Amino acid sequence: MSRDLRICFVGDSFVAGAGDETALGWVGRVTASAWHRGVGLTAYNLGVRRDTSADLRRRAEAEVLARLLGAGDAQAVVFSFGANDCTLEDEMPRVPPEVTEENAAALLGWAAARWPVLMVGPPPLAHDAGHDARVAALSDRLGGLCAALDVPFLATHAPLSAGNAWRSAAARGDGVHPDAAGYAALAALVEAWQPWRDLTGG
Repeated sequence: MSRDLRICFVGDSFVAGAGDETALGWVGRVTASAWHRGVGLTAYNLGVRRDTSADLRRRAEAEVLARLLGAGDAQAVVFSFGANDCTLEDEMPRVPPEVTEENAAALLGWAAARWPVLMVGPPPLAHDAGHDARVAALSDRLGGLCAALDVPFLATHAPLSAGNAWRSAAARGDGVHPDAAGYAALAALVEAWQPWRDLTGG
């Protein structure tokens, strides 16, 4: 193994891999791929179902520090969230887009001052066209923020929307979360992403 790399994956149900019958999700798959490339990656999955950016802002600091503090210099944090912020409650998003952006700036800024940070954008929500449109708009907004903060951002919404694999995988699942094939498609995007390859040893 080339090094002992520890990464916290902070986010929502898509980070947790909800709905994947293989129990791997995309995080488990990219972790396995890193091992196959000779990188001893310890992945801390900090994905919680229904979590918004506001929830993450409340819990991320303590949870990440508990795992990375004093653990050497081969560490990083990967964030992925946004879908739950866009869920309507009483005809309003659970977190308005401008507040999501504030939360993301706080999370990314705090983490990036300490470790390498990446952000994976929210995937499509095939069950609800309105919700999906809000997620697409938020993904663009988060991409712009990451560019301003010099944090690498992987847009997953557009490439996953372009094909049928994610939509079919979600339809086989609960309508929102895909089965293993959907997570494999998302993992393939991450695995092919140059900032991820740079972080995990090429």
